[in-house]
Amino acid sequence: MTSYHLPSKEQVSHKKDYTGIFCDIQNVPSIIKFASLVLQFAEYNGTVSCKNIYYNSQRQDQVASSNKLKELGFRCVNVPDTSKNSADKRLKDDCYEAVAFNSYLKNIILFSGDKDFAVLISILKAMGKKVIVFAQRGSESPKLIKLVGNDNFHFVDELPQLVANSNKNQPQNTDILSQINYKEAIEYLIEAIKTALSQGKPTVFGHIDKLMRQRCANYQGYLSISTDDGKKFKSFSQFIDVAVKDGKVKKQNQQLFLTELDILAA
Repeated sequence: MTSYHLPSKEQVSHKKDYTGIFCDIQNVPSIIKFASLVLQFAEYNGTVSCKNIYYNSQRQDQVASSNKLKELGFRCVNVPDTSKNSADKRLKDDCYEAVAFNSYLKNIILFSGDKDFAVLISILKAMGKKVIVFAQRGSESPKLIKLVGNDNFHFVDELPQLVANSNKNQPQNTDILSQINYKEAIEYLIEAIKTALSQGKPTVFGHIDKLMRQRCANYQGYLSISTDDGKKFKSFSQFIDVAVKDGKVKKQNQQLFLTELDILAA
């Protein structure tokens, strides 16, 4: 059965659009390289309610990839059937089930360029769902591109630029009354990382920024951080780079981690 999050009425009142990720790792093996960016991109499209990866445990390369993806919070579904399209069938069934039981699941991000998903996409669109397709270069189907349109079709290696563009396009309030200083921002940053790790959630920038907003009313994004010299950060990434340079946190593959001092203080 598909693993997905059914939102409460209170949650829905805050944000109605939920997003589901469904990936055929055999068709798009390069997702392992961009996994953290996948989560950031998905969060820009709505609260992520399911993130399913389909792999075959009889393939050692897929097992290794699935283990790394599990660490990022993905649900890795083992389909050890060697018959043709067995993983595709399981993915489709789970996707149908997810949208059937979660009316707030508005966006589906599909990682596969296989034309066999054309029927699934057509049905999802008929249900009013937005479908975004990512494919590996050389495996894309013109039929899928036509179905979702050029704006909703991407190659996996375009994720870094897509996420960068999304960061730039986030609404920025240049008249922010509430402010926190850099030291306070670091404290909330460390607290957010600890919270994410304790919940088994990925510590990607987008999720950490969201946790910081939840825990501090005066933090309204990187523009609300005041530095000692009165300058502003140009992006959340720049704030993180300064925190890493100051030895406050560690960064690896777009994920954040605690320093040894943070761990001892916990």
